[in-house]
Amino acid sequence: MTEDENQDDDELRRDRLLASLALIGGVGLIIALPFALMAGAEFFLPMTIAIVISIALVPALEWLERRRIPSALAASFCVILFLLVANGALALIIVPATDWFVNLPSKIPQIMNNLEPLIKFYSDLQKFIDDTAKMITAGPVAEMQTVTVDSPTSLVDLVASSAPTVAVQMFFVILVIFFFLSGWTRLRENTINSRGSFTGALTTARVIQNVVSATSAYLVTITFINIMLGAAVAIVLWAIGMDSPAMWGGIVALLNFVPYLGPILTAILLALGGLMTFDSLWLAMLPALVQIGFNAVEANIITPTVLGRRLTVNPLLILISLSFWTWIWGTPGALLAVPLLIIIQTVIAAAGTPDIAGFLFEAGTLTKHGPGGAASEKNAANGEKNSN
Repeated sequence: MTEDENQDDDELRRDRLLASLALIGGVGLIIALPFALMAGAEFFLPMTIAIVISIALVPALEWLERRRIPSALAASFCVILFLLVANGALALIIVPATDWFVNLPSKIPQIMNNLEPLIKFYSDLQKFIDDTAKMITAGPVAEMQTVTVDSPTSLVDLVASSAPTVAVQMFFVILVIFFFLSGWTRLRENTINSRGSFTGALTTARVIQNVVSATSAYLVTITFINIMLGAAVAIVLWAIGMDSPAMWGGIVALLNFVPYLGPILTAILLALGGLMTFDSLWLAMLPALVQIGFNAVEANIITPTVLGRRLTVNPLLILISLSFWTWIWGTPGALLAVPLLIIIQTVIAAAGTPDIAGFLFEAGTLTKHGPGGAASEKNAANGEKNSN
């Protein structure tokens, strides 16, 4: 073995050692990150919400800045616009929903009367299952232990206890959005100019632009689609005589931001609202059926057509992201799941994915070296030396 070959082997062992350390560190970070995000939810959650909203508002900020409006003033306009839209949507939903919640106890007899055929059917089915189980079961059955969970004494106490924290977090989110937008142009220029080469600066600028474009385009498009979906459902509910159709349309639009789980929850709420409004079981189920039909058309035809291939995300990745962020942060995490997935995908697409398979099976490093990996490059180099 020649001296050059020994040197190549030493470099390969050194590269594999560094790659092994990087891989171990990356795995440790991935394992520890969810628990850190969960433990620091009071800080990380509002910060993440603010960053995602800020990225979505960047196109509006840049539009205002192109018209010679100072950055601070443009950021103020964007924040005010966001607050008006958010508060208007919440007022449209919360005020009527409060009346529905107050009237729920008085509507329980009507709900039970509507559900009486279903209750009788499942009662007979349960009796049949119990009788069958008694016939085929031999031996004593262990008694089930019940666990009593203390619940809040009232909804008012629960809201009162959480209101100060929510108010502080909302104020923090607004401040982060304002300062992020007001310093966006300067931050972007400093980040690009700090690169050591023209290629690095160009890549950084492309990543920033891709993240802003993809995130804002997705959020704006999905918001418009959800508003149209909510309006369509509200019109049909108004036509069949459902109370507070605008509130139900707002609920449909809001929960449709959560993939898969949102439409299911909306259908359940509409079924409950129908049971509180109508005297017939089949008519009471009509609002939920309307929402399911409109959502099927929106999810399978309208959204894929409008978003196009560039913003289409793998359904499996959406499900994994939804499960992960819901586990970390609950309902807010579910709302952030898809925007965060788009941001992460955009950054990875620009930075490149690590070649873990090549590292494990081809004696390579964690970075790709083109077709064939590091091993093929090494063999090609050795072949060239032997021919010389």
